[in-house]
Amino acid sequence: MADLIDRSNMIERMKNALALDPADCAVLTIDCQRGNLDPQYASLPVPEPECKRVMAGTNRLLALARANGIAVVHASTVWERPLMATHPFERAMVELKESFTPHKSSNFAHHKSPGSIGGQFMPDLDIQSSDYIVDSKRTFDSFHGTPLEMLLRAMNRNTLLVAGCNTNTCVLATTFGGYNRGFRMVLIAECVASAYGNDVHEFALANIQRRLGWVLTLNELSAKLAGRKSVASA
Repeated sequence: MADLIDRSNMIERMKNALALDPADCAVLTIDCQRGNLDPQYASLPVPEPECKRVMAGTNRLLALARANGIAVVHASTVWERPLMATHPFERAMVELKESFTPHKSSNFAHHKSPGSIGGQFMPDLDIQSSDYIVDSKRTFDSFHGTPLEMLLRAMNRNTLLVAGCNTNTCVLATTFGGYNRGFRMVLIAECVASAYGNDVHEFALANIQRRLGWVLTLNELSAKLAGRKSVASA
């Protein structure tokens, strides 16, 4: 096994160098849906304590965003029957009756079909009428095959504050997608989680902040936004 490499000094310096302008930012929530985050209905379940943590953190993020005039976009995924578990890897997992989730059985062959309870947004996700909904996501990457990039360009928003699941799949793929399009990607630590295990959750966070973007806590984000207000009013 490879030795762990300490890049904490670089990560901290990058955080310190990061300045955020609310007018340049948009919050992006990814797949905050019952099929992932509702223990009663989840077919690809995030561990229940993580569900509660992510929903509480995401609603705090949304409140902070609205208090600072930051745009909010929610991306969601459903799978029409011809798309359900058709990738060769997914098909093999389903045929072998292997669970995608190590802590609990998954039911990926019936994961978030259109009109299903699992496809619904979490009931306690603070969605407001001024928010934007991108519901055409059908892959891990929230940009692929959706109007997300067009929407962000039209709003002149170049920094994404990211929440949702799963950290090592849709969040990571969207971070790559945003990076490849020149967006500045900032994950909010309390607002992301993975159904696939904490090890790959931590890997994804490390991978992002060592090469693709930033990982901030809500307190760090709040302090940066407050600092921006102080500069603006000086």
